[in-house]
Amino acid sequence: MRHFTGLALAAVFLFSCSASQKVSRHTAKTLLKDSVLLNAHLGISLYDAAAGKYLYNYQGDKYFVPASNTKLFTCYAGMKYLGDSLTGMLYRESGTAIELLPTGDPTFLHPDYKKNPVFDFLKQQKQRLYMSNTGWRDEALGYGWAWDDYNDDYMVEKSPFPVYGNMANYKLSSLYNFGQMDAMAEWKVTPQSFNTNAPASLVLPSLLAAKAEMSDTAKLHSQLYKFTLQRQRTGNALTVNFGNRKFSAVDIPFYTDTLNIALQILAADHAIEIKKLEQDNNISISTMPLNSIKSQPTDSMLKPMMHRSDNFYAEQTLLMVSNEKLGYMNDAAIIDTLLKTDLSDLPQHPKWVDGSGLSRYNLFTPQSMVQLLGKMKAEFGLERLKVILATGGEGTLGNYYQNLKRKIFAKTGTLSNNCALSGFLITKKGKLFIFSILANNYQTGATPVRRAVEKWLNHIYENN
Repeated sequence: MRHFTGLALAAVFLFSCSASQKVSRHTAKTLLKDSVLLNAHLGISLYDAAAGKYLYNYQGDKYFVPASNTKLFTCYAGMKYLGDSLTGMLYRESGTAIELLPTGDPTFLHPDYKKNPVFDFLKQQKQRLYMSNTGWRDEALGYGWAWDDYNDDYMVEKSPFPVYGNMANYKLSSLYNFGQMDAMAEWKVTPQSFNTNAPASLVLPSLLAAKAEMSDTAKLHSQLYKFTLQRQRTGNALTVNFGNRKFSAVDIPFYTDTLNIALQILAADHAIEIKKLEQDNNISISTMPLNSIKSQPTDSMLKPMMHRSDNFYAEQTLLMVSNEKLGYMNDAAIIDTLLKTDLSDLPQHPKWVDGSGLSRYNLFTPQSMVQLLGKMKAEFGLERLKVILATGGEGTLGNYYQNLKRKIFAKTGTLSNNCALSGFLITKKGKLFIFSILANNYQTGATPVRRAVEKWLNHIYENN
């Protein structure tokens, strides 16, 4: 009887596994035949965490541009090496001087954070302050980034000592003293010293030729509000481009010039004078003990990095990991180190070039995404990941998976003609699946592709 019962249970188990796999295959075939994906390159991996096996793989071992799914690898590195709290600054001091060693911490004076221990420390010092730049061995813009996106808020420059998120916010307070074709502009800018970069007046040069014919001054004045701001490629002065969209406020990444702009901001806006430590500064405190200042809880940075897919946080996270593990900041060096050590067991060796996924040179497989997520679960626990990753109706999943809140925890990825979704799914019957869907080279927008994937994952949820 016991033997029969055991055979019966085994049969039920095998049937249920087989049924689950058939459901996965059937729904995946439906996804593959969806009109928005017919001509796309698609990779799918679905893994049963408890059973320890794949339920479905379609080109799971092929390489795709992952877009912001790259942040999963950066997040792993941050969780592994940044500890509970971020190191905001390293320093040495003598009786008369303090040498500051920046760590790449992106939270310094960032509007996300009300408290800033590093800033408080700097304000309290009476000694001369010097900042060393010997730990910076990288470039402001990443390998393979689109050069003409430098003015957009999603492509912020990397730097050893970020200030205000390396971003300037410009708000147009008012226009006054209207002339026939221009007006004086009043701005509210953060950092305050960047107010001088904003245009003092707005002029409509395109209407100069029609000056004699322009009698409707009200229409002319309304046109003055329709413009965008364009930053210089290697400077922070702005020019005005008139168009059809009304301007109110904008965030523009500023040109960092490595340390120079950050130090200028601190001096002009906060009366904190820090000199760059040069060979001729004639100070020598390199033999003094090295101290650290903790800034923010690590997960308070990783959560917004993943929820809103913050490229700046991701890039600086990878640089901070490099600084912690190697003693200097360099993307290529830390990526190479991680792939040879912690991530040497990936099923397919990826091409990984930046922290955020802005570069189209990144190439990952769905199976490597699944492997990484399983590693993150094993090393850090699912409960911590449930906080860091977005769920249905939150963050970049805000318009998706409303019915799967607290059932799906995932990272999106989007570049033009490329989108991705990788994460965890807790099914209706309580099974934990790990999945990765990478879609490249479709010609529709991302929304139809995301809806098709959403439909598939909802089917997986309901039938498992």
